[in-house]
Amino acid sequence: MQNMEQEVNLARQGDREAFIRLFRKLEPELYSLARTIVRRDEDCADALQETTLKVYQSLHTLRKPQYFKTWVIRILINECNQLLRNRSRTVAMPDVPERGTGDRYYENSSKLDLIEAVNQLDESLRIVVHLFYFQDLSVKQIADVLDISGGSVRARLHRARGILAETVKSTRGGKLAYDNI
Repeated sequence: MQNMEQEVNLARQGDREAFIRLFRKLEPELYSLARTIVRRDEDCADALQETTLKVYQSLHTLRKPQYFKTWVIRILINECNQLLRNRSRTVAMPDVPERGTGDRYYENSSKLDLIEAVNQLDESLRIVVHLFYFQDLSVKQIADVLDISGGSVRARLHRARGILAETVKSTRGGKLAYDNI
């Protein structure tokens, strides 16, 4: 974590290479989170681009470098939500299902079962599960990012685990691949 803080401090002082290194390090996690929320590759790319721009422009406002990752995640979630709001205002042609570049992080088929089950969750549960299990954020960090209480985060995690357990029982006889996600 100290390395990230040093990179953030360098980026805040105007080091563009440090900023690029920070985003390259976070890009797979950010893309995965954006994909969880907006579900379309082109929207993920738009959300990441807007997030990168906003973070770069307002990096000087970040008070504590150790919170850089959660700060960026909060900006990304806001951008994804804005895209969803804009999407709901437009009438679109039906999407043709395709296996795009977003699947490159999940090429191992044993991981797909759990990821598909998580993707079936309601958005509020799906985001909390993703942040807790895939992004390794603490309950407090998730509460800060989503601007909800720690108790709400724990309740959503509990509810999501229950739904996932029922999904496992009904679809695979209690056997769901979840190793090495």
